[in-house]
Amino acid sequence: MNLQTNNIYQSDIMQASNTALPWEQLNGKRFLISGAAGMIASIIIEILMHRNKAIEQDSQKVHITAISRSRQKAYERFAPYWDTDEFTWFSHDINTPLPELGMFDYILHAASNTHPRAYAADPIGTITANVQGTYNLLDYASNHHCKRFFFFSSVEIYGENKNDADKFSEDYLGYIDCNTTRAGYCESKRLGESLCNAFASQKGQDFIIGRFSRVYGPTMSPEDSKAVAQFIKKAAQGEDIILKSEGNQLYSYTYAVDAAAAALYLLLKGESKSAVNIADSASDIRLKDLAALLAKETGTKVVFELPDAAEQAGYSTATKAVLDTEKIERLGWKALTPIEQGLRKTVQILKASMHKEE
Repeated sequence: MNLQTNNIYQSDIMQASNTALPWEQLNGKRFLISGAAGMIASIIIEILMHRNKAIEQDSQKVHITAISRSRQKAYERFAPYWDTDEFTWFSHDINTPLPELGMFDYILHAASNTHPRAYAADPIGTITANVQGTYNLLDYASNHHCKRFFFFSSVEIYGENKNDADKFSEDYLGYIDCNTTRAGYCESKRLGESLCNAFASQKGQDFIIGRFSRVYGPTMSPEDSKAVAQFIKKAAQGEDIILKSEGNQLYSYTYAVDAAAAALYLLLKGESKSAVNIADSASDIRLKDLAALLAKETGTKVVFELPDAAEQAGYSTATKAVLDTEKIERLGWKALTPIEQGLRKTVQILKASMHKEE
């Protein structure tokens, strides 16, 4: 998918790059980003590279070292920057220690399995990326005087709502049944957060944690098996939306470009050693209503179907996971793309990509 030629997407990147942030703090800074080709991290890279275009002095431009596994996927995603002095890519398994790469001002750890089929098919890899990978990157950060470490965490750390909270604030402690395959994702994200705190306490490493709601947008992986991703793909193909439950689950959602902008807010303005929810407070919606929005947008209908065993093993059992966004909104961040608009944009972008591939 060539997002660099899509006007809708490029307009989103331009809007995000014009957000009122102290961008001057990033002048000349070096970034290391794991999971660089992923849904949110790839957008952060594009925002920063877009900002570079307006900077005349090369020494003041941001330099990004991007880590992911597939060279082909990375090249397809970052082709416009591939041969520039400000962008470097290399393949590395974060479950092994990093080679010497020099000093970095910011390290962003976004590499992780993030959808149900991946949790079920690779539960060990899911855990190790969130634990061993986090350890390796924190170890590198602390040994190289990294200014700030950003850990991509998740709404999943809150577990199930035991009907004792309307919304999850950052101090909420939910219930997770640790004796399940799927718990590997939730528990390892929790342990990743604990590792951040351990490195801060023992080695003085500064960090910030972003707890992302369910995120959707045109940068979703084709393999993404989350319900919203499946709905959007069906809608883009003009097919009926398949709902594999009654659809009463109430979740918070965030458009991917808004999520990337929120991460930059936390990186530059977030309180040291804190965890902050990232969600669009105007995009809390039940699954069946989200499906209905997409069906209406594309002139299709919603049909019900039982999930297969692999999907069921990776599904969340949470029926209500709504995030309290007061903390991040106090920093000045506000989502710019409500759910109806975000779904419409995503479907339009995916449709345009499909037509180009035909």
